[in-house]
Amino acid sequence: MLAPKPSQTHHPHDDYISSLTPLSPSPTSTSGFSKQWISTGGTTLAITDLRRGVLVRSEDQEEELLSSVFVDGLPARGSSKGEKVLVGGGTGVLTLWERGVWDDQDERIIVDRRAGGGESLDSLALLPEGLGLGGKVVAVGMGDGGLNFVKLGPNKVVAKLRHDETEAVVALGFDVTGRMISGGGQTIKVWHEKINEEDGEDVGTGKRAVGSSDEEDSDDGDEDSSEEEQSRKRRKRRKRNKGKDKNAGKGVMAFKGLG
Repeated sequence: MLAPKPSQTHHPHDDYISSLTPLSPSPTSTSGFSKQWISTGGTTLAITDLRRGVLVRSEDQEEELLSSVFVDGLPARGSSKGEKVLVGGGTGVLTLWERGVWDDQDERIIVDRRAGGGESLDSLALLPEGLGLGGKVVAVGMGDGGLNFVKLGPNKVVAKLRHDETEAVVALGFDVTGRMISGGGQTIKVWHEKINEEDGEDVGTGKRAVGSSDEEDSDDGDEDSSEEEQSRKRRKRRKRNKGKDKNAGKGVMAFKGLG
């Protein structure tokens, strides 16, 4: 049972907190657990330590900071250790912050270039290793319901999907099997990596649920069907489902362009 009152309270920002992201433990950590986390609030980024409180707050970025994700394993160059925090802004720009250099951003990736300022980047999630496009790829939930995939290194958008036509994608995550979960509006969608097309059926469009069909065959109430006709329908049903993910249910979509 949790205590009714918090053991600590911190105030890293003057404005509301829009995201929290734990930093990986340092090489000298004896517990192996993270004790520091990144937060974004208003137009600033801050580092808070569980033991020492707020350590650093960045300069005013003059842009609303909405989302964050920690990425390690990047190429180490010069003083860089290959560890960065990615932060999604309110005008379609993804900023990269070198770990340990928190006063200001060191790289920018324009995710949405539309005139007058891009859509907000409301949520971020790092794709699991070996999924989709290889290398380090970050899924970005957009304010207009889109899902963009940004590959680090080239620092560019390499694929796009659509969660909703109007509602923002406010939450993104991956389950233990590598399926992506996107949430926005009143809808949660589950996506799996695109699989090979078989029997002339495109299962990678993301426009229909894998494991369901446009037309359901049923023998219920078909008292006039002959035994041969029922057998034919069963064969047709087996053929249509051949090659699909047997664990996928209705509402499970496919990563279009990520095969």
